[in-house]
Amino acid sequence: MAELIWQPFGMTADQREVGLWTLQAGRYAAQVLTYGGILRSFTVPAGEETRDIVLGCETLAQYEAQDKYLGALVGRVANRIGGACFELNGKRYPLAANNGPNCLHGGVHGFNEAVWEAREENGTLVLTHVSPDGEEGFPGRLDVRVTYTLTADGVLTVDYQAKSDANTLCNLTNHSYFNLLGHACGALEGQRIQVWADAITETDENSTPTGTLLSVEGTPFDLRQPVEFLRGLAMEHPQLTLGNGYDHNFVLCRQPRSPMRLAARVTGGGLCLECFTTQPGLQLYTANYLDGTPGKGGASYGPRSAFCLETQAWPDAVHHPNFPSAVLSAGESYHHTTAYRVTAV
Repeated sequence: MAELIWQPFGMTADQREVGLWTLQAGRYAAQVLTYGGILRSFTVPAGEETRDIVLGCETLAQYEAQDKYLGALVGRVANRIGGACFELNGKRYPLAANNGPNCLHGGVHGFNEAVWEAREENGTLVLTHVSPDGEEGFPGRLDVRVTYTLTADGVLTVDYQAKSDANTLCNLTNHSYFNLLGHACGALEGQRIQVWADAITETDENSTPTGTLLSVEGTPFDLRQPVEFLRGLAMEHPQLTLGNGYDHNFVLCRQPRSPMRLAARVTGGGLCLECFTTQPGLQLYTANYLDGTPGKGGASYGPRSAFCLETQAWPDAVHHPNFPSAVLSAGESYHHTTAYRVTAV
């Protein structure tokens, strides 16, 4: 297991103390903030050197000023809820519309802005947070526990658990932006993506799922064999136009012999990043709306300078009976695991 080191990272604008935890395992290291549960860096061996492959900010003030969810834990409900409302048990729940007509990533003040409680537990970092009943319009108190684990063979695991005292919605993910050439590289050139999915969930002009599953066959979304990011992004397709690039939920193929399915593999710069998950969906996002966001070491992050692999329940599931449910019943346990493995190629 990893060695954990804590250091202060400053105070938020409303005077909440934030800590920075470093998990060190062999030549691999991950930094996690208590603010937003943010994965600030993921440093991996690249030949004789090491390379930080996760985009992040230099200061806490920069994190508070940006709205791109850099590295953050996202909840209560990741992705979009169409119309910024939902009905559950015969009651309508209005939400904040913070993304056109949609509620995105839990609302105006989601888990990405929370200061999480943190502790070391058997070589892992355990973060906990309590979302009170009615926060951002969602019913029920939600108790959340997220555990970061790093091993010396390059596996960073994020384990999500939650429980509510009322029927509610729950869909948690991590919104890290990766670039295998290094966080400050500024381009995805030469990096290839493979996703184990036969379909995507179609979206409308507001990036809201329509309820239709689209086959990837013969489209830029057919990533069942490795495809260069730039080649895929250069192709023409109405869904790519609507998303300004890849910003879509991939319907992951079932792999019944293991609870953890291999969702995606990205190669480039002598590295291979594999994403495993117990979730049924993967939001592939090519950082289409980064706009010069200030980064570590004076870097500036522009559009399509990274990719996100957001493991998730299918977005807007509450409005589509044909989608796997994102309802968490009172007293039941929410649990899923995602692992990122980085190796040399």
